Order: sequence, then C-alpha cells, then structure tokens
Amino acid sequence: MYNLLIALGAGLVVTLLTRSFGFNLWQSLIPGTIVFVAAYLLLAQRIGKKLQALMGSVQKDLQGQPTSQREAQARVERAIKVLESGLVYEKWQFLVAPELHSQIGILKYMSKDLDGAKVNLAQGSPRNYLAKAMEGALYYQRKDFPAMKKSFEAAVTAGKKEPLMWAVYAWCLVQNKEKDEAVRVLARGVEANPSDEKLKNSLSALQNDKRLKMKPYEPMWWQFGLETPPPQMLGGGGGGRRVQFNPRR
Repeated sequence: MYNLLIALGAGLVVTLLTRSFGFNLWQSLIPGTIVFVAAYLLLAQRIGKKLQALMGSVQKDLQGQPTSQREAQARVERAIKVLESGLVYEKWQFLVAPELHSQIGILKYMSKDLDGAKVNLAQGSPRNYLAKAMEGALYYQRKDFPAMKKSFEAAVTAGKKEPLMWAVYAWCLVQNKEKDEAVRVLARGVEANPSDEKLKNSLSALQNDKRLKMKPYEPMWWQFGLETPPPQMLGGGGGGRRVQFNPRR
C-alpha cells in the first residue's frame, strides 16, 4: 500500500540522516520510527477525509423518499458509481476496498441486482455485519444453505449486539424448515443481548411453536427484501421502494 511505503521511506530517510550525524543505529531508529508513525497517520487521515466526503455525497443523494421506482433506481446507480470511484484509493490505504465493496454490495442487493451484489459482497469486509447478513439472505434466496449459514455466522460474529442480525438468520432457518437450529441461533442472540426484549420474544415464540414475526425489527427488516413491505413503505408514483443507506458503525 502506497501510504505504508511512503511512510516507511520517510522513516528510513530520517533514520539514515540521523545515523550520518554520528548517532548509533538504536538512537537513529527513534526519530525514524516517530516520523514513520506520524507520516502514516497523516496519510491515512488524508485518505479517510476523502472517503468521508464520498460517503457524505452518497448519503445526501439517497436521503428522502423517491417519487418513483425510476428515481429510486437512478439514485442507487449514481451512489454506486460514486462508491466505485473510491476504489482508486485501494492501493493507498488498507481496508478501503473491502468496505467500499460492502457498501456497493448493499446497494446492489437492495436494488435487486443479486448477481452484482454477490460479486461485491464476496469482496466485502467481514466486519460489516449488515453486508454479511445481506449476503446470507442472498444465498438463502439462491438456496445455497451452507453458504447462507457461513455468511450469517460472520454477520452475528461482527454484529452480535445487533438483534436484527440474529432475527434475520433465524427467519431464514425457519423458512428452510430448520426450526431447532433457529431456536439455537436466537438463544445465542439472547445470550449476547440479555436485555433485548425483541430477541427474547422471538425466541419465546419459536419455543412455543408460534410464528416468528419480524415486525419488531422494522423498518430495517424490509431492506432484506425477503417479505413484501406494506403499502405505506412503498414510494408514490411508480411504487418505488424506500432506499436506505446504513454505513457500518
């Protein structure tokens, strides 16, 4: 990565200059290391600010209710292009590309471009729990259940404090006739979130042979596109669905 190489070069130059003034190697390494760390942090901050501006532009474009499906799709396509433009920084800073791929994958998934979403989500960050959960939901729709479980396990590992991750995982398992496994997943979710009443109620429902209802997890639940949202969640004019962009916290 360029930032790391530039910082290493700056640190090496300072080390050699200090050495030329008669200091021994260990004495020369101290200022060299300080310059290396400072240079890397400054360069990383520079890229971070560029990405923050890029993300802000995307969020601004996606805010508000679209008046039609065409407008909603146009917004998403513009947002994807903006995010893709940020991939030029992948050679400069570690972890930039995986996070951008996660965000692109989320948008493609929400706009029903499942083939495109699959490609980006596969390159995404394992720490982005929403992206991994959407990848799990994608594999559920493709009936690739081993891959579904692998993605959801990554989602609940990274987002163990996010009740929705556990609930979506359990919902997919229930639909696949794996109720006992769904109960175990929700039990793990309750263990990780002992004060969350939604997860407790969901677990109790399954344990008592009742339907797992996702209403408590709205409106985020609708982003997964696994159930048809009610009319009030649909956009006017062309019936466009609300598009929400939720960067990883």
